[in-house]
Amino acid sequence: MGNTQDKPPGSGGGGGGRSQQTTAGSGTRNRGEGSVGKPQAQRAPEKRFTNGTRRENSTVGGQEEQGSPAVDTSYLDAPAGALPPHLARIKNEGNNLFKHGQFGDALEKYTQSIDGCAEAGIDSPGDLCILYSNRAACYLKNGNITNCIQDCNKALELQPYSLKPLLRRAMANESLERYRMAYVDYKTILQIDTGVQAANDSVHRITKMLIEQDGPGWRENLPEIPVVPLSVQQQHRDKPISAEVAQARAARATQDEARRKDARFTLLKREGNDLVKTGQYQEALEKYSECLTLKPDECSLYTNRAICLLKLSRFAEAKQDCDSALQMEPSNKKAFYRRALAHKGLQDYLSASSDLQEVLQLDPKVREAEQELEVVTGMLRQSLMDSTAHTPRV
Repeated sequence: MGNTQDKPPGSGGGGGGRSQQTTAGSGTRNRGEGSVGKPQAQRAPEKRFTNGTRRENSTVGGQEEQGSPAVDTSYLDAPAGALPPHLARIKNEGNNLFKHGQFGDALEKYTQSIDGCAEAGIDSPGDLCILYSNRAACYLKNGNITNCIQDCNKALELQPYSLKPLLRRAMANESLERYRMAYVDYKTILQIDTGVQAANDSVHRITKMLIEQDGPGWRENLPEIPVVPLSVQQQHRDKPISAEVAQARAARATQDEARRKDARFTLLKREGNDLVKTGQYQEALEKYSECLTLKPDECSLYTNRAICLLKLSRFAEAKQDCDSALQMEPSNKKAFYRRALAHKGLQDYLSASSDLQEVLQLDPKVREAEQELEVVTGMLRQSLMDSTAHTPRV
């Protein structure tokens, strides 16, 4: 389940599987604010066994009705730490319900598993930590903040410095505007794993709020932030990550890299534009060239760099940049106009005239193109006359 607690290595087994499922609500379950109570149900006739427990005749249990398509219930038999099979199955049902947004029903399943562990005398802190943390996630989704915090506290008593209970408790406290308590939990999380983006974002957000609220001495009002033992930090680093977590981290790294590239690109382009305004064309050219290493498909960079190349009398290179721009945007007026100037610099007046006419066809109001066309037309006429004058008569 994407939002539920990952399973740390189990610390014990205990109390093997029982032939009958424990009735929900018979243990030490908290029925505080917002919890979803489910009355004790009579057992329906049971016919099939899976994972060491009977399969109930229900949609969630996975037994298909006659004539209905088969339902995949393989997730029910997924390993669940040191829990006996019938409790593992109930927990897996809860995970699936949570995944599909059925938080109240998922909460009931986690409660059944917790109560079942108590009745069976199961002593597995890791599994119980996960169950309390998962139930806390249900309470948080349903807006029952008090019970969410209580379950997070129980989870952390079982396994101190467990990330997900810390994160859920922090989110719950933040929703109650207990910003100092939330800040402490977020900072504790970041001691264990600096890559938890939700904690990083929340620390920055809450810091700004506390500075506005308490002024420069805001840190003096914070509760003590616990120091996470190095052994816990190392254990977390050594813990194998799931494919889901690895995928999420890779996606986040890709997004972060894209943001850095965008910021660098924007800065370089702005610097290039400022350098053009002050006539520093060589320096501007270098800025635009560096921009192109970040975004080679940005059309405006080619037309901007063409300006610099024209000013530096590097007409052939200016023409190449305009060619590149027109391949991306065949109707780019700036590219046609600047390529016309490059052709003019290369004394190819016929091509320059053709490009200027393209500009005026796209936008007849471009006064610079009209004026340049008159100049180029005169140069073309003079060139033809000179060519004729130097042609020997036969």
